[in-house]
Amino acid sequence: MARPSLDDPSYFINRELSWLAFNRRVLEEARDPNNPLLERLKFLSISASNLDEFFEVRVAGLVQQIEDGYNEGAADGLTLAEERDQINRETHDFVDEQYDCWNGQLRPRLAEHGIRVLGLHELDSTAKSFVEEYCEKELDPLLTPVTVDPAHPFPRVINKALCVAFLLRRRRRSAMTYTGVVTVPRALPRLIRLPSESTADFIFLADLVAFHAARMYHGYDIVSSAAFRVTRNSNLYLAEEEARSLLESVRAELHNRRKGDAVRLEIEADADPEIIERLRGVFELDPWQVFSVNGPVNLSRLFNVYEQTQHPELKFKTFVPRELRLTAKSQDLFEELRRHDVLLHHPFDSYDAVISFIESASEDDRVLSIKQTLYRTNEHSLIVPALIAAASKKEVTAVVELKARFDEASNIKWARDLEDAGVQVFHGLVGLKTHCKLSLLVRRDPDGVTRRYAHIGTGNYNATTARIYTDLSLLTADPEITGSVHDVFSFLTAYAENPSYEPLLVAPLDLAEKLLALIEREARHVRQGGRGRIIAKMNALLDKKVITALYGASQAGVEIDLLVRGICALRPGVRGVSDRIRVRSIVGRFLEHSRIYYFENGGEEEVYVGSADWMPRNLYERVEVLVPLRDPMLRERVRQEILEAYLADNLKTRILNRDGSYRRIWEAAGSKRAGKPPSGPAAFNTQDFLIGLAEGKQSLQAIPSPPPRAARRRSLVGKER
Repeated sequence: MARPSLDDPSYFINRELSWLAFNRRVLEEARDPNNPLLERLKFLSISASNLDEFFEVRVAGLVQQIEDGYNEGAADGLTLAEERDQINRETHDFVDEQYDCWNGQLRPRLAEHGIRVLGLHELDSTAKSFVEEYCEKELDPLLTPVTVDPAHPFPRVINKALCVAFLLRRRRRSAMTYTGVVTVPRALPRLIRLPSESTADFIFLADLVAFHAARMYHGYDIVSSAAFRVTRNSNLYLAEEEARSLLESVRAELHNRRKGDAVRLEIEADADPEIIERLRGVFELDPWQVFSVNGPVNLSRLFNVYEQTQHPELKFKTFVPRELRLTAKSQDLFEELRRHDVLLHHPFDSYDAVISFIESASEDDRVLSIKQTLYRTNEHSLIVPALIAAASKKEVTAVVELKARFDEASNIKWARDLEDAGVQVFHGLVGLKTHCKLSLLVRRDPDGVTRRYAHIGTGNYNATTARIYTDLSLLTADPEITGSVHDVFSFLTAYAENPSYEPLLVAPLDLAEKLLALIEREARHVRQGGRGRIIAKMNALLDKKVITALYGASQAGVEIDLLVRGICALRPGVRGVSDRIRVRSIVGRFLEHSRIYYFENGGEEEVYVGSADWMPRNLYERVEVLVPLRDPMLRERVRQEILEAYLADNLKTRILNRDGSYRRIWEAAGSKRAGKPPSGPAAFNTQDFLIGLAEGKQSLQAIPSPPPRAARRRSLVGKER
């Protein structure tokens, strides 16, 4: 019997629908009563912020392609118009679920704990007095009311800005209605804390603007009002080949981003239909792009309640990350690295060791040069000041990626600060983003030998996200690895290509080719009578060549476990194609961000970690690096402590079904019944386990043993497609 063609569109899941399924998993965490209440509120806020970016980037690009007449389908076979229609249905349903969660679950529960988000009609006399004073002193000086007429055009509404629209009627000429608009400056907080001794009370700024409107529109009757928000196309369109200065081109394009084409209108559900139609006409939107919401037009602002409320019992318990301890024989980190590589698993292992690696280099007279990539870093970065301090004493090179989406402005600032301090600043290669996470030090050690030391990470050089993202850091003095890191920097600064970057895998040069070879090698082991096993953990799986290679490996008999947090275009469990492939997604307290690739290799295990997901942009459009873990103890740690622990999770794991839907691991395949989560000793939350391991309260023996492979395969797939 002939094997099925692996190019069949039915074997691929649509990218955008897969992303929406991921955001639905985030919303599930907001609805989960087992999570602390304020953490549920945070998950709701994150789901709203995620949806903003989806419209700004993905939907905006889709609409642009349709308008340009481009309608070629993707690997899954959907045309762009079909994709748009499905996004329409999915996003409207999703938004309804978000507001059901807020109004029906979170808001009432918060009020039970004395945390209240109030409407104007719910204010007591003290709060009303505060509101009136706030409107007079804070709002009035900053607001500019506009009545739209031939002499007063509709104001320019920037991306995601809070606005309030009014339907107005002049008191002396009552037959005609006018459109009034107030755009609210971003200097004002969107959620106002009200004075109260016994409760934590808040009110949305949009309600105060509507309350204050009568004072702004003298001579008018306010027929109706509604808060609204417009999402605009935020893609950057750069002609890099023609740009004289990439920095100036990005800076100029950022200004245009605020004014990109509108792609979504969010407006209060009780808005007058006349207001909605007028706004839809102004922003040139189709009806499907209008979202009437039963609550605040920006749920992501609810994160302010989380930040401003001191209720530790309603949040996840804090924990202290494990600090790196040097062996008794080592005087400093450099001597430790000369003895062996160091692997850190954040946030369970403290990020301080990475900061210290770079900070100490800036202060250490033995360090002769520093090379550093920067993709995203935090506002109060300790790394950038360390590079600036080092520039006065040694050679410092920084490759700053200006096109890191939504961090462009801060990266421009860092680039200028570094240049002013004497750092050699480069912006990578034309047409490629620099996404690899590399730091390289050259040091003349006490024994007189000049050595290189490197940090290679899976996450950004950002101490803030290092506390909430799971990532890996490899610190090494391995001469071959550090020599190859040096060659990667030469590629970034001079476009100098080497025939080989071994032992590293480097995109866009050889990573895709070698990755496909690693997958094929596992299949070859099986065909030769051995075993084949792949475990891969990543943020997204989208590349068609990689997916097809995984299908081929599954057909050969390779057992494949994929831990894919977000987008997954691979369709698991298809008989004769992917029935040996299982796909899990874990959404929990920490954002799963580490990329780990394990190949059994006939007993000679290989493990790679690094910055690259299995997506076309990572494999062909970015500079990415994967590094092998050469120390057997580190490979064993990754396999046993990390990968096996994630595969054992039965609380936060969702299983990808053949039809593209996800279900909790305890739900029966193909059943619509929710089932009950495991409890007591049978329950295993990987992230909680790793916290306990870091605190010395857990051991590897706590990881449940996996079931036999055949039984596991049957339990992790849904109905046959």
